[in-house]
Amino acid sequence: MREIVIKSHTIKREFFILLSCFLFAFLLNAFAINKFGTSWSELFTQIGYVVVITAVVYVLLALFRLVIWLIMRLFRRKR
Repeated sequence: MREIVIKSHTIKREFFILLSCFLFAFLLNAFAINKFGTSWSELFTQIGYVVVITAVVYVLLALFRLVIWLIMRLFRRKR
């Protein structure tokens, strides 16, 4: 059976993409707290929702990247 090897730069890239998604969700939560005038303690008590939003954004971004990759592969010249 073949081994699957994931290169370190691929792991780092995916980690930074996931971290960016988390920061986006966290800032979205802070914006909502500020806009609706709720308690700032919700910034940490609602972290579960932030993690779920992070996962949703990451999956949507992965689907978008997959579509772009498929389009690029479709139009790539054959050698």
